[in-house]
Amino acid sequence: MKVARSSEVFAAWDGKETLTIGSPEDLDADDSLAQMIFHEICHAIVQGPGSMSQENWGLNNTDGRDDLREMACIRLQAALSENFGLKEFFAVTTDWRSYHDSLPSNPLTGDDDPALEIALEAHRRATSGPWAQSIAAALRATQTIVAAAYPFSNQDSLFTSFHQGA
Repeated sequence: MKVARSSEVFAAWDGKETLTIGSPEDLDADDSLAQMIFHEICHAIVQGPGSMSQENWGLNNTDGRDDLREMACIRLQAALSENFGLKEFFAVTTDWRSYHDSLPSNPLTGDDDPALEIALEAHRRATSGPWAQSIAAALRATQTIVAAAYPFSNQDSLFTSFHQGA
């Protein structure tokens, strides 16, 4: 997967090899490149192996028809990052932040949310499939970086969301 930046999109997968993320000045103040990439990888995992050859993983985010899959993606992202103390660091932004913040401490348990079943299946793929080693290595590396920066971060910094000891 190649990553490119462009003011033309917020985030877009070309169905081949390039993930394009909006330019920094076009994103929300609390967006980070790492969070955006991780979120899109979670979309690919939720959508399944066939999604890699489809633009935007086969999703449509303009009419609400894929909202359930968005919620499953958010649950997956929260579950994978929670094990490294990074759930808040990698929290989604925009209109979906309230959904993220309402998740239980273990995002793969709980309520009557129909996204839970989809997220559980995606979690199995993420932790035992071809993505597993790369995701774990990237989250461990991020955890190391965030833990090192944490003691020196400003109160309003995203780094203060890190949960040491996770």
